[in-house]
Parts: sequence; C-alpha cells; structure tokens
Amino acid sequence: MSRKRFNLRCPVCKSKRIIRHGSLPRWFHALPIGRKAIYIKTEVHRVEYKDCRAIRQSEIGFADPRLTYTRSLERYVLNLARYMTISDVSKHLGLSWDLIKSIQKRYLQKKYSHPNLNELKQIAIDEIYVGSRGYLTVVMDIHNGAVVFVGDGKGSEALEPFWARLRRYRKVKIEAVAIDMSPAYIKAVGQNLKKAVIVFDHFHVIKMMNEKISDFRRHLHNVTADKLQRSVLKGTRWLLLTAREKLETKEKSVERLRQALEINKPLATVYYMKEDLRQVWGWGDDKQAAEWHLKSWIEMARNSGIDMLLRFAKTLERHLDSILAYFDFDGLSTGPLEGTNNKIKTMQRKAYGYRDMDFFKLKIMALHETKYALVG
Repeated sequence: MSRKRFNLRCPVCKSKRIIRHGSLPRWFHALPIGRKAIYIKTEVHRVEYKDCRAIRQSEIGFADPRLTYTRSLERYVLNLARYMTISDVSKHLGLSWDLIKSIQKRYLQKKYSHPNLNELKQIAIDEIYVGSRGYLTVVMDIHNGAVVFVGDGKGSEALEPFWARLRRYRKVKIEAVAIDMSPAYIKAVGQNLKKAVIVFDHFHVIKMMNEKISDFRRHLHNVTADKLQRSVLKGTRWLLLTAREKLETKEKSVERLRQALEINKPLATVYYMKEDLRQVWGWGDDKQAAEWHLKSWIEMARNSGIDMLLRFAKTLERHLDSILAYFDFDGLSTGPLEGTNNKIKTMQRKAYGYRDMDFFKLKIMALHETKYALVG
C-alpha cells in the first residue's frame, strides 16, 4: 500500500506542508481468514513538517503508531478475550500468546490503570494470598462489583496508594466500608475516611468464633486425661464448625456430635453459643431485635464461666456499633469481594501463576466484565 502526498498531514499542527525523508516497508497482523494468517504490507513515510519543524513517521489509518497489528484485529481479540482465555484466543487465531497478551494488557492499562473514583459510596476491603508473591489487598466498589484498587501486601501500608489517589477526588463521599475485624484496617479506615461508617463483615465474625471453638476443642483434647473423652473429641472439629442445619441429614455425624457434647459440658456450652450467635443476622432488617439478641449473647457469655467466651464477648462489645451497622446498610458485607477473591484464585490457577504482576492486577480489575467460565 502507498500513501498519496496530499494525504500526509502533521498530527500536531495539521500542516500539509511537508518534506519527505524516505519510507520503510512495514508488516501488520490483520484479521485472519478462517485459520489462515493475513498480513498487510505498507510503506511508512518519514516526513518533516515545515510549520512545526518536527520529523515524524506518517500516521497509518488502520493501525496505531509503533504497533504491529491492525485496529480491526485488536477489536476482534478484545471481544474474544471477554469470553475466552489468552491461550484459547491464541490457538483460535493462530497468533502468539505474547501478542494476544500485549493487546489485552494495552487495553487494560487504558481502561483500568486509573479508575474513576467519583461514584464511590460503599466499598469493601480484604486481602488475598497469591502464593509465593505473598498477599494482595483488594478494594471493591460494592455498587457495581468492580475492583478499584489492588495493593501489594496486606494491612494499612498496602492501602496507602489508594488513600493518596482518593484524596485527589475531593467530591467523593464514601459512606460505609465493609472490612473484617483487623485492627490494621480499622485504624486505616478511621484515619483516612473519618466520616465513613465501618461495617464488620458478619461472615468474619462467625469465622472468628469458629477459630475460637477450634482452639477450645484442641485445648480440651490435650488436657483431658480420660481416654474415652479424648477418643470422642478427636476428629470432631468439622462437626463443631458445621452449621446445625447442614448436619441434620447426616445421622452418624449428628450422633457423634451429640456424644461429644454430652460428655463435655463446656464444649456443649461453646457450641450452642456459636449456633446462637449465628442467629443475630437472621432478624431481617430489624436492627433493634438484632441488638437485643447480640447484647443478650454477650451477657450469657459473661455468665458462662468459660474464659474463651468471656474474651470473645469483650471483643464483640467493643465493636458493637460496627457489627450492627450491617442493618443500616442493607446487609453490607465483604461477601461480593470474597466471591471475587475466589475468582482471582481460579484465574491464577488456570494461568499457572502470573509472572507479570502488573498484568495480573489489571486482570483482577477487569474481572467484573469477564464472561468466560473461570471454573474447571
């Protein structure tokens, strides 16, 4: 393909007054026909523009500067990438994996490297373990499920770049932040979002209670001298942590749990307190009833005489407002973010890890638009 002289125009000053400095042939990947690779060869002119005195390569209408593929191929690859993995697109088009990745990364950088934070109202914050690379801290916009920030590491330091970026958006007003009961997150949110309400994720509250029960059972097993009790207690961790309604269809499991609770009253107390705590979030939108239930639970824990329950009751009482804030924001939690974290793990596993961490972060920020199945 050749370019006519009068078609050459400076992209900056728009001048048509030019001086030619020769041309070079260039090849471009184009849309394939079936499984047959197609290339376009054209002459790219090097031109001096008289008005601005700049020397540039002339623009090519069908491809962006310094790229080796056409815009039509780029659009096609990006459309396929919404439904297919990089490897699938590479095999389908007969193009290299690196080329498909570079097209996708360029698009992701343009669209997600600087997300608009103006519309943020409610966010969730959590960390995810990504193997040998350690942890990533993820911030999600609860309204649309989009990840708006991915930071290296965990804790307050990982969020510093997010707070710095957020300060540039003076009109943004975040009203609520869903987090777990991490002291680092509590402190970071309190310092940087002073008007936002902290909402403790109820799944993490139950998870913390389960961890206490697991430690309590292990302690009982280790200090019990009676061989029968030790035998019954051994292997009951799953039975103690599983919700009662999920065990009802498994007669052997229910019977074994009953035996463990019958021979150890402190363990029975802790178990039934755990089940009762789960009911706090079963009051629909009745915050007053939930508050009464939680305060009653704290009082029973104090009167139980069990040190573990007493310490946990103090923790719940200290964070009572943040736990009950769940009812002020229509059940706000980190649940959607937990779902995204599961997708991240699956995406990483299917790709056998990501060597390019920047690309991995961009893929995370685009997860809410991914259409292809991440399972399997």
